[in-house]
Amino acid sequence: MACGNKLVSPKLQISQSTTLEDLEKSKEPLLDYLANAGCLRPMRSLRDRDLLVHDIVMFQVIHRVQGPFQRFCEGLKTLGVLEKMRRHPDSFARCSAMSHISTEELLRRQLLPSGETISKMQKILAFATGATAVPPIGFSPAPSIEFIHRGDDDFSSTPIFPLANTCVNCIRLPLHVSYQLFKEKFDFALGNTYGFGRV
Repeated sequence: MACGNKLVSPKLQISQSTTLEDLEKSKEPLLDYLANAGCLRPMRSLRDRDLLVHDIVMFQVIHRVQGPFQRFCEGLKTLGVLEKMRRHPDSFARCSAMSHISTEELLRRQLLPSGETISKMQKILAFATGATAVPPIGFSPAPSIEFIHRGDDDFSSTPIFPLANTCVNCIRLPLHVSYQLFKEKFDFALGNTYGFGRV
């Protein structure tokens, strides 16, 4: 929406509303978002505006990321990484200082044997998305990782190999008791998946 020469987002307009009528107009384009976020509430006074803004902030900052964050922590627990991070936080400070390095560069430097980086990254990308290179306009939705926990509702028994849903660019990794077992099953899956007519 335009405000003078500037474009103002509907969420910002909600916080800047000075009348109940402005508040309702600002809220209107966001009805689906507010309903999905659990923030839809009747506006009876301008005090309700502040409650609505608080609800939106809580959803954006906390509730929206809570599930993925918990899955991330569960993944770190798998190999005992979370426990080690808690015991030795200074040792992991270097990792956060390296966050400006691209994933590909980090893999090139440390994680994969020399010469294997590009090939393995292409295999992982193809396994998760069906594409061996990132499209010029990127992926939609963005690639994601989920961890499969014993007893997940989707499975009668926990699978031992990684799974992928290329329609939504998601790779699902089962939890294993050791990194060696995980790597063995992951490498087997990558080496034995041909998908989309590639042989």
